[in-house]
Amino acid sequence: MKSEFNFPSKIENVSYVEKLVDDLCGKYELSSEIYGNMMVAVVEAVNNAILHGNKLDPEKLVYVAYSIDGDYLTFFIKDEGKGFEFDEIPDPTLPENIEKPHGRGIFLMKHLVDEIKFNHHGAEVELKFKIK
Repeated sequence: MKSEFNFPSKIENVSYVEKLVDDLCGKYELSSEIYGNMMVAVVEAVNNAILHGNKLDPEKLVYVAYSIDGDYLTFFIKDEGKGFEFDEIPDPTLPENIEKPHGRGIFLMKHLVDEIKFNHHGAEVELKFKIK
């Protein structure tokens, strides 16, 4: 089963994704830990798509899809930006990067999901959560 939708790159549209996570967690009776991890990681990915990928351009869309396959719920968040070099994001926990504002969201996502994958040169992120 795969479902998808899209919306213009406006911060207020993050509420669509928050509702989706709420609905899915309720429907599949997911634990509060999975719910919290999912909410933070998926919202962070959508924020990145809106702010960094699409540069807050409401003419550009953010695409959100999810699928349930066996024990996993996977989200796909894609923007219309150029992407980025995800392997070059500095570790925000290193002393030389503590003051830098970039990289914290990706670091957080990596630690909240069971699997993360960047596609399309970083313009799409795949977040996989074990739900059973």
